[in-house]
Amino acid sequence: MLVPFNDLRRAFDRQQPALEAAALAVLRSGWYVMGEKGRTFEHDFASWCGVADCIGVANGTDALQLALSAVDAGPGKSVACVANAGSYAPIAIFAAGAQPRFVDIDEERLLIDVDAALAALDERPAALIITHLYGRLAPVERICERAAELGIPVIEDCAQAHGAERAGRKAGSFGSIACFSFYPTKNLGALGDGGACVTNDPELAARLAQLKQYGWTEKYRIGRAGGRNSRLDELQAALLSCRLPHLADDNRRRREIARRYLAGIRHPLVNLCALDDADVAHLFVIRCPLRAQLIAHLRSRGIGCDVHYPIPDHQQPAWVGLWPDCRLPVTERAAAEVLSLPCFPELTDAEVDEVIEAVNAFPGDAGA
Repeated sequence: MLVPFNDLRRAFDRQQPALEAAALAVLRSGWYVMGEKGRTFEHDFASWCGVADCIGVANGTDALQLALSAVDAGPGKSVACVANAGSYAPIAIFAAGAQPRFVDIDEERLLIDVDAALAALDERPAALIITHLYGRLAPVERICERAAELGIPVIEDCAQAHGAERAGRKAGSFGSIACFSFYPTKNLGALGDGGACVTNDPELAARLAQLKQYGWTEKYRIGRAGGRNSRLDELQAALLSCRLPHLADDNRRRREIARRYLAGIRHPLVNLCALDDADVAHLFVIRCPLRAQLIAHLRSRGIGCDVHYPIPDHQQPAWVGLWPDCRLPVTERAAAEVLSLPCFPELTDAEVDEVIEAVNAFPGDAGA
């Protein structure tokens, strides 16, 4: 592979001494779950997001499910969400006992469509999940304002948007609860699974702290239904604390790579999305009507690429027949065309140029 889609070894090499020291300190401490390292990271990450509380959990999908349980979006209720974000939201919604109600996206940035979201709120769902996809900060302000008027909780899915910011407010500070994943490929990634919920509401923070540990109100006493075992362990918390101070610089580098692509890619069959100042370029996603041919062409040139995501949630094979009348035209068109190019902080300018050259050299026919 001439240019990898991602290379986590480079990130480790860049921060090796600090990461090894943090891991060794945890191993020597003899305390591996629910300890000082976890509390320190929760405090620091909440402060970094500009919110009052952070509750570390086992992964991003758990974060979504626990957030839904915390706002009582459970059995017999519906939750509105988009259908172009890898099916993680509906998996969490089903796990919470509720039913997804899908909302289409906008054509330009492939984020939740404001008018569609406002229409969905008028149907009074138990909650609305807003996904900040690809590192792009969704148009949350009008949606959150209307949701607050109706008393409907908004849950931000920030799994791909660590540090995305508009008008001084970061992703995660707009809704009732925000959910993060620290999967290793994320802008802030652990060396395994990890996640968190953040909130400014002390009552929701208290519920989440109980729900992530069986629903205990005190040890071995389950006082809140909907709980589970979902804890961010000390090792991952310590490693995340090492990486958090580098996140702003890493995001700047991601934006530099995205701008380089935007300036250099000039193929008539490749559609680009402008970079918003709020974005953190978790993925650099293009659209091409001949995606399969373009993928084959790039791989023949040694360029890594991937598709995020090829199957809309309402068309997943496991859920066939659940939404027979669901039509999401923009979501469905985008799913057939989106393609992600390499975009990670350790990518070199020379490698970015290799990708640009390969894309621009795409023949654009079935024989590519």
